[in-house]
Amino acid sequence: MQGDGSLVNPEVLVALNHASVWFASGRRVPVLDKVTLRIGRGERVALIGSNGSGKSTLLRVLHGLLPLREGQIERAHALRQAMVFQHPHMLRVSVLHNFALGLWLGGMPWAQAKGRAVTALQSFGLGELLHRQADKLSGGQQQQVALARAYALEPSMLLLDEPTSSLDPHAKREVEALVQNIAVQQPAMTLVFASHNLGQVKRLATRVVYLEQGRVLADLPAGEFFEGPLLQRDYPHAHLFVKGELG
Repeated sequence: MQGDGSLVNPEVLVALNHASVWFASGRRVPVLDKVTLRIGRGERVALIGSNGSGKSTLLRVLHGLLPLREGQIERAHALRQAMVFQHPHMLRVSVLHNFALGLWLGGMPWAQAKGRAVTALQSFGLGELLHRQADKLSGGQQQQVALARAYALEPSMLLLDEPTSSLDPHAKREVEALVQNIAVQQPAMTLVFASHNLGQVKRLATRVVYLEQGRVLADLPAGEFFEGPLLQRDYPHAHLFVKGELG
């Protein structure tokens, strides 16, 4: 069963210890299998691997959306988290009200939430979208609004699940630029994101975690993962994935 506790080390935000998740079925097949992982303050961690490797499940566990079947998760005291999904849900009201509602549900008074929404959208160059109907925006615009809304919650850890995978090339560049802008503005904020785009991983990540069948098979600084000699020698499956021969 899941154990839950608080971390003592102030530089570690979340720690997983032998964490496993499986869904109710006739066979107990883990989608996350004995994962031990520590995520520190200010890191930019990319989760990579083929479809079904466990990336989205790991993000949901980190965000508290999925309970562990075995193992333990520990969190820093007063950890503030926000998560942006691959397909953000937008209500059939204005961008301003979508944005403010998310902040209000997070405990912010409504008037303050509306003011924060205007300031945040304008600061990210999205002010022209304020009074547009949110569910009529393009996929890229919706993703940018969702990112700005998550940032406005002032999280200490921001989780992104394939933030650009369903977008056209122009929208991908815009969303990635917004993520980069957020990382630059808040260097102490931790970013954990799943991505199939290895170029994007190279540009955004300081650390790369490679998963396969729910297990962490490689966990290296980004420079060593893509350029160092360790990958081919010590992590052959990850090396084949990077070469495009798995996945």
